[in-house]
Amino acid sequence: MKKGLIAAFFIWICFLLQSTVFQSLSFNGIVPDLMIIVTASYGFMEGEDRGIIVGLFCGLLCDIFFGEVIGFYALILMYIGYLNGKFSGGFYPDDIKLPMILIILSDFTYCVTCYVFQFMLRGKLNFPYYFSQIIIPEVIYTTVATIGLYPLILLADVGIKKKEKRGGRNFV
Repeated sequence: MKKGLIAAFFIWICFLLQSTVFQSLSFNGIVPDLMIIVTASYGFMEGEDRGIIVGLFCGLLCDIFFGEVIGFYALILMYIGYLNGKFSGGFYPDDIKLPMILIILSDFTYCVTCYVFQFMLRGKLNFPYYFSQIIIPEVIYTTVATIGLYPLILLADVGIKKKEKRGGRNFV
């Protein structure tokens, strides 16, 4: 129960930050994708199931407020959460290299998938421009945002796990 509430809190706060504060801090219209950070983080910290659930809710928020079709971003983020969950066995809280690499790869995959389905299939084939002007700056900006956001998510997750062990009760 507590894990779910903490995840919902991070989803909501990151969505609000991404859609308000970071819009005013954008570089050429590029903002960090905090939803990817949250989805990937919960995926590799908690496993595939939690990654899918967090990805679903992050994606639905993006679909409802920014998308043209309900389910597009939800599907992409669910896959990202699931794939990051495959690495939960190699997750160590002290090591930040794996989370950073996974978040960078997740954001890159997300951007390329969005390009393919939103631009390329409509005949807009200028991938080098999209790559250099959209994908690379967004991946860099998301990586910088990860340095600040990931430790907070990790701290909350480790704190809940310690409390569960100490209390001897399982919270779902």
